[in-house]
Amino acid sequence: PNPVRRPLPPAVFLTFLALMVTLHSTLPGPWVVAFPFTLVGLLPLVAGAVLNLAADKALRKADTTVKPFEESAALVTTGPFSVTRHPMYLGMVLGLLGVAIVMGSLAPLLLVPLFAVIVQLGFVQVEERMLDARFGEEWQAYTARVRPWI
Repeated sequence: PNPVRRPLPPAVFLTFLALMVTLHSTLPGPWVVAFPFTLVGLLPLVAGAVLNLAADKALRKADTTVKPFEESAALVTTGPFSVTRHPMYLGMVLGLLGVAIVMGSLAPLLLVPLFAVIVQLGFVQVEERMLDARFGEEWQAYTARVRPWI
């Protein structure tokens, strides 16, 4: 039997991005951020992209997987992983937040916390159990000093 294949986080991110654009187009109001203040959204958008790239680079440097649900070869605790245990997910949340602010309407903004909850329940909790099983005391020490998100 084939195991159930879950969508990868980038696919979930892109789905939410598409939903945000659709909601903004079909339900444009109410407006919560007006131009030119919408340009502030570029800050979390860029920060999220930078965070994702830095995390990806750190994982590749450690020669471990970037895919959830695959066993990690190394526990990466440096770079962005020294600030947050899930920099790639945080980067995606920041990216969606930035896009929502740039759009300026309420509907896309409401999807950002929903995305974070789905990531927490569908990816973070599973990954953390796997990392605990794989790295034990090293993982426990890491979780004692670094928060899961921010």
